[in-house]
Amino acid sequence: MAIKRYFADSDNTITDALLEGLSNRATGSNSGQADVLEVFSIYGQSGSTEKDYSSEVSRVLLKFPVSQISKDRENNIIEESGSVSFYLKLYNARHANTLPRNYRMTIDAVSSEWEEGNGLDLDKYTDLTYDKIGSNWIRRKGPTAWSIPGGDYYNDPSSSFECAFPIGNEDLEIDITTLAEQWINSSGNEPVLGSKDNYGVMIKLSASYEASSSTNLEGANTSYYTKMFYGRGSEFFFNRPVLEARWDSSKRDNRANFYISSSLVPAEDNLNTLYMYNYIRGTLKDIGGLSTHEPVLRLYHSSGSNPEGTAKGFLNSSNSPVYFLSSSRESKGVYKVKFAVTSSIVSSTYPYLIDVWSLHEDQIHTGSAIDPKTFTMSNYNPNGKYVVSIPNLKTSYRRGQTERFRFYVREKNWSPNIYTKAKSTPEGLMINSASYEIYRVVDNKIVIPYNTGSDSGTIMSYDEQGNYFDLDINMLEEGYSYGIRVSFYEDSLTSFREHPNIFKFRVGQNEY
Repeated sequence: MAIKRYFADSDNTITDALLEGLSNRATGSNSGQADVLEVFSIYGQSGSTEKDYSSEVSRVLLKFPVSQISKDRENNIIEESGSVSFYLKLYNARHANTLPRNYRMTIDAVSSEWEEGNGLDLDKYTDLTYDKIGSNWIRRKGPTAWSIPGGDYYNDPSSSFECAFPIGNEDLEIDITTLAEQWINSSGNEPVLGSKDNYGVMIKLSASYEASSSTNLEGANTSYYTKMFYGRGSEFFFNRPVLEARWDSSKRDNRANFYISSSLVPAEDNLNTLYMYNYIRGTLKDIGGLSTHEPVLRLYHSSGSNPEGTAKGFLNSSNSPVYFLSSSRESKGVYKVKFAVTSSIVSSTYPYLIDVWSLHEDQIHTGSAIDPKTFTMSNYNPNGKYVVSIPNLKTSYRRGQTERFRFYVREKNWSPNIYTKAKSTPEGLMINSASYEIYRVVDNKIVIPYNTGSDSGTIMSYDEQGNYFDLDINMLEEGYSYGIRVSFYEDSLTSFREHPNIFKFRVGQNEY
C-alpha cells in the first residue's frame, strides 16, 4: 500500500464578517457542522473614506487524526520519516456567488487547541457559541480566547505553506510533510525536539490578499469573495478534506527474473535485488526487535531438479558460498540485498543459485531456487502486448480491510508446446514498471489517479509470483462499484501505456 488517506476529524469556518445592517460583526458565530468551508476577504463594504474602510475576513480551521497516523507507522502500515510525503487536499465547492481569481492562500499550523462546534449557518451567521462549545473568531474553546482574534498560528518555514489559485476554482493540494512529521513526533510517549502539538491547520488568504486593516497594513484594497471547499460533513465522500500519505512501497524482488551480468547492459541493470521478510505471527518485526540487526546473505550454487533441498545445513558444511553479502534494512522486518553476479558462478553442472540468510552465524532463512537468466538482444523494436488477469480478484470487498491485488501477466502471443501445457503452469511475466488507477464505475470519477512521479504512490511491486499492490478499502465509499486500470511502462515508447482490460469490484455495505 503506497497511498493512505486520513479524513479530517474537525473543521470550522471562523469570520469577523459584518452582519446585515453593517453595524455588528459575526465574531461569535460558529459553523463546525456545515458541509462547506469558506475563505474570503471583503474590503470597503462600510466606511465613507479610505481611511475608515472596513475589512472582513473568513478563515478555515482543519484538524486530522495524527494519533492514528502514528499508530499506523508503529504497525508498519506507512513508511518511516523520510520515506513518505503528506499532502493536504481540499476540493473546490461550486457556488452561485462571485468567485475570485488570481490569489494566493497560506496554510499555517495552528498553535492552540480549539473546538469544532455545532453551528451550521454560513449565510447570516446566526449560530453563536455563547462562550460555551465551539470556536469562533474571538474564542478558540468555550470561553477561552485566541491570543490574537482570528486564530493563533505558527508561520515558520516548516509550518507555513502557500499555494496559488490563478483561475480561482482549483482544488487545494500541497505538500505539508515537514509539519505532519512534527505532529507525529509529538504524538509519541517521548516527543522529540522540534515537534509540534497537533492543533491542525488554518487556511486563509495570504497576508497581501486579505483586506487592508489596522492589523494588516500590507493587505489588499480589493475584495476576494468567495472561495469554498467541501467540509468533512459533505455528502460527497471523495470531496472531504484529507491528509494523504504517499510513498513508494514497491518492492522489486528479482528472484524470478534474476539475470547474469553482461558488458552490453548498463551497470544499474546488471543489479538484482533479493528480499527477506521477517513475519512473526503475520506481522513484520525487526529481527530480535532491534532495527540495528541486519542479516548477511550467502549465495551458493546448486544442482539437481530439486535444488531447494540442497541448501539445508550449508552453514555447517564444507560447501563454500560464491557470494557473501551484507543486507540492509529497508523498513521494519524487511531486508534486502542488491548485487550483480557473473557467468562464472553458474554452469550446466550448477545451474541454480540458493540464498541463505544468517545472523551471527545462525541460519535464519533459506530462499527458494533461483534460475539465472541471460540478457538477449533483439532484431526488432518490440511492441509489447499482454494478457493480464487478477486471479485473486473478488466480486466484493468490505471497508475496514486492506487487500492485495495480485496480477498474472503473460505475452499475448504466447504459444506453449504440448510439453509445456502438460508439465507446467505457464510462466508469468514481471513488469518492471507497472502502475494502477482506481475509478468509480457509475460516473467514471477517478478516485486514485496514476501516481508515477517522485512519490511513485501507485507503482506496483513484484516478486516470484508476479506484480501486485495493496489497497486500503477504507479509501473507497461503500455501495459503489470500482474499476482498476493498469499501465505498463514501454521502453520502446518511453512512456506508460494503458492496458485495455478493466477489472471491476464492488465495495459492499458493512452490516452491523
